[in-house]
Amino acid sequence: MTWMSWLSLCAICLAGAVSPGPSLAVVLRHTLGGGGRHGMMTGVCHALGVALWALVTVAGLSVLILESEALYRVITLAGAGYLVWLGIKALRSSGGGALQAEAGKPASLVRAGIDGFMISVLNPKLAVFFLALFSQFVSPGMSLAGQALMIGTAAVIDGLWYCLVALFLSRTGVLAWLAHRSRTIDRTTGVILLLLALRVVQLQA
Repeated sequence: MTWMSWLSLCAICLAGAVSPGPSLAVVLRHTLGGGGRHGMMTGVCHALGVALWALVTVAGLSVLILESEALYRVITLAGAGYLVWLGIKALRSSGGGALQAEAGKPASLVRAGIDGFMISVLNPKLAVFFLALFSQFVSPGMSLAGQALMIGTAAVIDGLWYCLVALFLSRTGVLAWLAHRSRTIDRTTGVILLLLALRVVQLQA
C-alpha cells in the first residue's frame, strides 16, 4: 500500500468515525456519567468492535453475512434491541448519565467497555462500510502485513476519535454544563435511541 493510498484510507475512516450516531451518544453518556476514563474505555472498546468487523471483511466473511438475509436480519434486530435497552435506561435515569447503575453510582469501566463494544459489533452496517471501503484498497495477493495495516488503521482512528471526544469533554467546562442538564439530556437521548431502534425495525419489515 502506497502512502497516498494509506492517507486516503485514513481520511475515509475518519469521516466514518466522526459521523454522529448511536456510538457517539453512548460515548458521550458514559463520559457524562463517569468522566473521561469511562468515555475513553467506551471508545477503545468500540474500536475493538470496529477492528472485528474490519477483520471479518478482510477474511471475506462479510460477504457471507451480507448474502445471508437471515443472518444479517438477526444481527440487525439484535442491534435494535440493544438500542431499545439503552433508550429505556436513559428514560428511566434520574440524571447524571443514563448509563448509571441502579444505586445512582456511575456505571463501571467494564460496563462502559461492554456498551462500547456491543454498539459497534451489533451494527452490520459496518460490514457494508468496510466491504465498500476495503474493496478499493485490497489487491490480489496482498500481504498479511498490508491487511493488518488496514485493520489497525480503521480501529486506531475510530478509537482515537472517541477518546479525543471524551478527553475534550472531561477537560473543559462542557462536561459541567452537560451535567447540570443531565436529566434533559438523558430523556432526549433515550427518545433518540428508541427512534433509531424503531427505524431499524421498520427497515427490516
